[in-house]
Amino acid sequence: MSAALSAAAPSVDFAAVKSRQQAAWSTGNYAVVGSTLQIVGESLCEALDLRPRSRVLDVAAGNGNATLAAARRFGEVTSTDYVPSLLDAGRARAQAEGHTIRFQEADAENLPFADASFDAVMSTFGVMFAPDQDKAAAELARVCRPGGRIGLANWTPESFIGHLFKTIGQYVPPAPGLKSPALWGTKARLEELFGRTAKAIRAESRHFTFRYRSPEHWLEVFRTYYGPVNKTYAALDAGRQAGLTRDILALIEGDNRSGDGTMVLPCEYLEVVIERK
Repeated sequence: MSAALSAAAPSVDFAAVKSRQQAAWSTGNYAVVGSTLQIVGESLCEALDLRPRSRVLDVAAGNGNATLAAARRFGEVTSTDYVPSLLDAGRARAQAEGHTIRFQEADAENLPFADASFDAVMSTFGVMFAPDQDKAAAELARVCRPGGRIGLANWTPESFIGHLFKTIGQYVPPAPGLKSPALWGTKARLEELFGRTAKAIRAESRHFTFRYRSPEHWLEVFRTYYGPVNKTYAALDAGRQAGLTRDILALIEGDNRSGDGTMVLPCEYLEVVIERK
């Protein structure tokens, strides 16, 4: 029985996966993509009902969308990521707006903060990519004070981005045994990750709309600046690159509602607020 279970669920070398992920997110310039998602950070801060002077931690913050949204609400904000160049981009944005924000390099699975350090802990399309999902969730809960809130924005499995993950996986398969990041966009997985530490979990379906000049423009931007897509193309020969391009453009065509040659594509995500016990 144990041998069968072992075969069904191979052990994952999380350190190796994380190293590859970190290299991918350091490739290109995620800030070009990330800045378009600003509205999600604003919405999440409203869902969290952030109060002035709240101690706020943004985990896997990227170039700081939720970080800036919390600072605009006069929170005492700490912004973390494991890619220094993304923290630099967030720092530049904060300086341009005149915010005082603490930026610190940190791994979502090993946060360098004491227990119960923050009133609110949040992540927009960030912590969901941590390879060891259970460890990352435990860290979010650990650093959030009892009665505090954890806020998340996570792509769902059936969203455009969820299907993009699946399409990429057909060309460059993920490590055996690695759970899909899109599981963070399901209520069942959130209950598994946070059920023991949460007083309540509220998850609402939301949509972010990708707006680009054309489907080809979206693909050009993501292929150039979005690390995971950039790395996927780099791993393929010319023939398979062409196949991936066809598959991605077909995926966009199925969800694009513009009708005028531009790209206007709603993408579902879960907006999550977790009350800490």
